[in-house]
Amino acid sequence: MSLQLLIDETGNFTDPSGKAVILRGINVAADAKLPAKPFTPSQQKAGDDFYDTTVSFVGSPFPLEEADEHFARIKAWGFNTIRYIYTWEALEHEGPGVYDEEFIDYTIAVLRKIGEHGMFAFMDPHQDVWSRFTGGSGAPLWTLYAAGLDPRHCMTTHSALVQNLWDNPSKFPKMIWSTNYQKLACQVMFTLFFAGNHFAPKCIINGVNVQDYLQGSFLAAKRHLAERIAVDQHLVENVVIGWESVNEPNHGLIGYENIHAIPDSQKLRLGPTPTAFECMRMGMGETVEVDNYEFGPFGATKNGTVVIEPKGTLAWLKDFSECDKIYGWTRGPEWLPGMCIWAQHGVWEPKTGKLLKPTYFNDGHSFHGIGSKIDEEVWVNKYFLGYWLAFLATIRQVNKDWLVLMQAPVMQVPPDLVNHPEFNDKRIVYSPHYYDGLTLMNKKWNRLYNVDVVGILRGKYPSIVLGLRVGESAIRNCLRDQLRFLRKEGLAKIGNFPCLISEIGIPYDMDDKYAYRTGDYSQQIRALDANQYALEGSKLHYTLWVYTASNNHKWGDNWNGEDLSLYSKDDAAKQLQKYGGATQTLTNGSADGSQSSEETPPPTYTSYASYYLDSSYLGKTSIGKSIKGRVSSIKGAIRRRNKTAAVPLSSHGDAFKPPPEYVLGARAGEAFIRPCPQVISGKLDSYGFDLQKSVFTLKIKGAACGENDKCEGKLLPTTIYLPHYHFLQWATGVSTSSGKWEYDENTQILTWWHYEGPQQLQVKGNIRFITDYIDTANNLSSSQCRSQ
Repeated sequence: MSLQLLIDETGNFTDPSGKAVILRGINVAADAKLPAKPFTPSQQKAGDDFYDTTVSFVGSPFPLEEADEHFARIKAWGFNTIRYIYTWEALEHEGPGVYDEEFIDYTIAVLRKIGEHGMFAFMDPHQDVWSRFTGGSGAPLWTLYAAGLDPRHCMTTHSALVQNLWDNPSKFPKMIWSTNYQKLACQVMFTLFFAGNHFAPKCIINGVNVQDYLQGSFLAAKRHLAERIAVDQHLVENVVIGWESVNEPNHGLIGYENIHAIPDSQKLRLGPTPTAFECMRMGMGETVEVDNYEFGPFGATKNGTVVIEPKGTLAWLKDFSECDKIYGWTRGPEWLPGMCIWAQHGVWEPKTGKLLKPTYFNDGHSFHGIGSKIDEEVWVNKYFLGYWLAFLATIRQVNKDWLVLMQAPVMQVPPDLVNHPEFNDKRIVYSPHYYDGLTLMNKKWNRLYNVDVVGILRGKYPSIVLGLRVGESAIRNCLRDQLRFLRKEGLAKIGNFPCLISEIGIPYDMDDKYAYRTGDYSQQIRALDANQYALEGSKLHYTLWVYTASNNHKWGDNWNGEDLSLYSKDDAAKQLQKYGGATQTLTNGSADGSQSSEETPPPTYTSYASYYLDSSYLGKTSIGKSIKGRVSSIKGAIRRRNKTAAVPLSSHGDAFKPPPEYVLGARAGEAFIRPCPQVISGKLDSYGFDLQKSVFTLKIKGAACGENDKCEGKLLPTTIYLPHYHFLQWATGVSTSSGKWEYDENTQILTWWHYEGPQQLQVKGNIRFITDYIDTANNLSSSQCRSQ
């Protein structure tokens, strides 16, 4: 296979010629968490068919005939990589080993569309709190039956909170879905999946431990998909670059010091918050009074207690026979129905309610080779890593060159691959997730303060108070410093491999959906620009969360009240209505894509107010017939590291016009439709876009022109995505330390030919969003924010 992406000795992506490659992308799509037939959004009250296994994910994330529209939009936003979301349920919903070949055919067709639009894709087997039937997405229904659970009793026993099963789904508490990780169903499933051999040796199904059965089924399903994709050589060589192992792996009960208490590490506490032992008791039908929490600006605070009454209902299957017959299972004789599996392993006694082994999941003495304690380090380096290495071997059986992404447990120190005696793979990417937790949970951009979450979790501060950051500039720098830390931590633990943040994003329904009522997305712009500033300042590859084709103002991403999509069809409809349904297409330049003063430019615009160019006002440019950047005639301008003067892209008037198609539905586009280097002839030093000044700066160490390079003189090309959105032809100037440049309006790509050694390019565009970043709470009143 011809490798499109290589990894050099310093851990950076390069193309086959050695040029540095920057991956900048987006997750596609949140819609993929849900079946397409029948379409079952989280806010829809569950009917009798909720547990039907004959659903279909064909058409999820969107119908194939709509794919061109979505991918053209994403490409026009400057993204070159798709994190492609699919679920285990989509592959294997009917039963173990029964793969949905029609869904796989559909998936391959969508991946081909991604390739047609010139983008890469890597595959994400997505899950959130295990399954749709435990309040999230991911695993098929039969996995719960395999573990002995009865998913129909999750709500009654408080084993999981499921929006579809809420009395009034529209009143489902915001962001409470993620607390399911600390409830019985997830605690059972993740513990069994990663460590059933150790903690549940009695749970034997078809002759193997339930851990091996679940992991084996999951890996087999992914291998089947990989083998189907591998048949298409074009996809393998040009589109699908790699695979993630599983989204946001969770430890379940592994490492709990005392199941009779809430762990200090459990920072997310919202609503009824039982201990693990209380979860077990409720799972056996016992009435329990549990602590209740609310989440505010300063984190979680206890505000009372709540009594939960299962009224004797069990979270466990009372009889295995029906499920076992359907799915062809035979269970070991020691595994009893209608009984908590942890009670069966001596952790507690249901008849008396007595806790017998509070440290069962933390005590390593019972397990050979573990040590005295099972803590976070053991969880990551033994249980999670054991699964990840099995996943790596599975992918390598299909293809030796695919990238394999290491997504470690969220916010935890990644496993130590550098010192692992059996690890020697060279095609690895570290792909952690990062979210600004206060903004995500409170759905508000707080310009006054935030906290260094990573620093606190890594024990950097003797007091949490020392992790506080005050003022917007300090907050932005804090986000950047946290991402820099994650990158350095990955280099130390994973090795010299690229780091790609595969999820980072913001909620759009901030401040009780104020933006949807007013059209004022200034707070979203601030929050997302802070995240982008952090990514650029850390020189990280990334895929933003998320694109949702079905996003709307009422229900957001149609999943658990989340609303993080950069696109919304409701915003698109409002913009179309404003202009009577008219739009302009993106491509309207010369045949070769370069812009000339004698040609009609593509439509451009300046903000939510929609300020556009009118070709009738075109005039001659100040630099002759072509607006291609040429070497200045001034003596010495082309010499190394001597700056050329700022040269405008064009010079002409403007007028109001309908919006181009690719901006329709974009939300807070000021922050994410931004310039970015794509391929660099040399090494990246730094880059960044100052939204306040509309200035893009790129610093590199240019490579020398080699024998096999296509040089112009001694100049080598670097390409930069330079969006019309910020860089109007009449209001943009380009200055460089050496060489020449050319701008292709059709692709929005600026190509800069430069010499070797330290080089710099700066582009000044049209200021679209003006803001003063506050440094202290005292000058908040003097700050201003407006969209032009």
